[in-house]
Amino acid sequence: MTIAFWCVLAAGILPQLAGLYAKASRDYDNENPRDFLAVQQGAKARANAAMQNGYEGLALFIGAVIIAHILQADQAKVDMLSLAYIAARVIYSIVYIKGLGTIRSIVWAIGIACIVGLFVIAA
Repeated sequence: MTIAFWCVLAAGILPQLAGLYAKASRDYDNENPRDFLAVQQGAKARANAAMQNGYEGLALFIGAVIIAHILQADQAKVDMLSLAYIAARVIYSIVYIKGLGTIRSIVWAIGIACIVGLFVIAA
């Protein structure tokens, strides 16, 4: 299995880690987790938003990796862009939770550039 394919797994797990942070509380309601998350504020609310954004971008990343693989793009480049995407998503979640909006937007754009790059090298 390629590094890029392992990155697909990592990209699927990362949002869940942000969700765990959002739910880490003594008063967490496991019977109604969405209601609990809906009323969170500050870092917990931002962690929930980071989780949601991670899932929103997941399909495009998975598609880009698969398309690059099917079209036999240079595997080293596919792996590099996939690792860069994962790094961007890790940093994105951290700066989102910390409330650093401008940095978050820049890092988000870097992640999107990695996805676009996957499509470009597959063309």
